[in-house]
Amino acid sequence: MVKQGVLENPKVDVIFGLHINAQTEVGKIRYRPGGTMASSDDFRIKVKGKQAHGAYPWLGIDPIVTSAQIITGLQTIVSRQMQLTEDAVVITVGSIHGGVRNNIIPEEVEMLGTIRALDPEMQKQMHERIVRTATNIAESAGATVEVKIAQGTRYPVTYNDPALTEKMVPTLQAVAGKENVAMQKAVTGAEDFSFYQQKVPGLFFFLGGAPKGKKPSETAPHHTPDFYIDDSGLELGVKALCQLTVDYMNGVGK
Repeated sequence: MVKQGVLENPKVDVIFGLHINAQTEVGKIRYRPGGTMASSDDFRIKVKGKQAHGAYPWLGIDPIVTSAQIITGLQTIVSRQMQLTEDAVVITVGSIHGGVRNNIIPEEVEMLGTIRALDPEMQKQMHERIVRTATNIAESAGATVEVKIAQGTRYPVTYNDPALTEKMVPTLQAVAGKENVAMQKAVTGAEDFSFYQQKVPGLFFFLGGAPKGKKPSETAPHHTPDFYIDDSGLELGVKALCQLTVDYMNGVGK
């Protein structure tokens, strides 16, 4: 949409967005200036070995064992190579496929995963280290590896313009009540709203969707089987977005 000119005709000065949240109580709003949600990159690692009978593993090169070592190695990038006191990073392998029978060492294994970062430089470092780690571990086993960090599925950091955020927080407080609006820590989820924020100043905030009285530990997170949203919280979201727009256009905070 950005490439097709959605921000150009008419020209957009600022942009506001929200995401309903299952861990935030209905009636409450959470926000953060600066980096709010992580960048996201999909990756694919294909490990190629040599097929053999499972009873004679020395005649082959086992891509399953090699993949297990690579997965462990990827976790040490996070735990031992990244300065986590600066910002959070995540490497997750979410899918692994290989083999057809219990007694055959397969030819290859494929892994799919996601990379999350709150800092662009740390994001770049992780890309380099994933390639290096997977390549060197595969080589040590006599296998080969192909690493692809997908270009088409990269989301940048969701970055709330600090000046715009400071200016518009009073509007959120007026709509929800000052006691119901609070700053939160950054999260490692990702959001394609970030593409708009690369072009114009933006404010993206979280809207409460958890039933009243429920603690975060008592509600199921997003993308899980028990996920639940109390949609009565949507009314506040509509009011907040409308009031942000009206107040900004009327020059509130100038």
